[in-house]
Amino acid sequence: MMILNLLVVEDEPEFADYLRRGLSYDGYQVRVASSAEAGLEEVRRSPPDLIIFDVMLPLMDGIMACRCLREWGYAGPVLMLTARDAIDDRVTGLDSGADDYLAKPFDFDELLARLRALLRRRGYGTSILSFADVELDTRLRTAARRGSTITLSRTEYDLLLFFLSYPEQTLTREVLLENIWGTAPGLNSNVLDIYISRLRHKLGEPPLIHTLYGIGYVLKK
Repeated sequence: MMILNLLVVEDEPEFADYLRRGLSYDGYQVRVASSAEAGLEEVRRSPPDLIIFDVMLPLMDGIMACRCLREWGYAGPVLMLTARDAIDDRVTGLDSGADDYLAKPFDFDELLARLRALLRRRGYGTSILSFADVELDTRLRTAARRGSTITLSRTEYDLLLFFLSYPEQTLTREVLLENIWGTAPGLNSNVLDIYISRLRHKLGEPPLIHTLYGIGYVLKK
């Protein structure tokens, strides 16, 4: 089963820890940032599957941070948390690019239900991830293009899964190396180019994985 990565941006340490523990217990992999600036840096370093933003943050608030994310091209779901429940606040949050809005205090089961709903909309509620004419079944760990089965090694599968999780988003070499190979000592970054080349060959034409020279790669038509 695919473990989803969540980023919680919350400046109250006790509440942030409460969210981290509860979400981790529910099976998510959770990172925590204590400011909008730190949260944006986390997204640059490794884009999460979903972000939970507290609106009331020091310096840059969650609404401004969400606007920045959307301008960068981050397409994952964003859930806003706030102690304010005024209609105008909710409208402002949604207009900034947030997908949902939850006022504090809230029942944790409601938060989990909101997250599941947001993730289902992005295809995470099923075992099939697809882009263009490529499909990946995460339950069976099988891949196909235009109905023809593609045999992938474990690393090729992991790469394709990561690209399909972030379609049309720029993925830097650093992000790909960290998420596919972790912090393996002595890892030669050329290994990424080798596996990208193999995956492109197996996916066939027209190419879907494009090189952004000096930056990384992107999955697009």
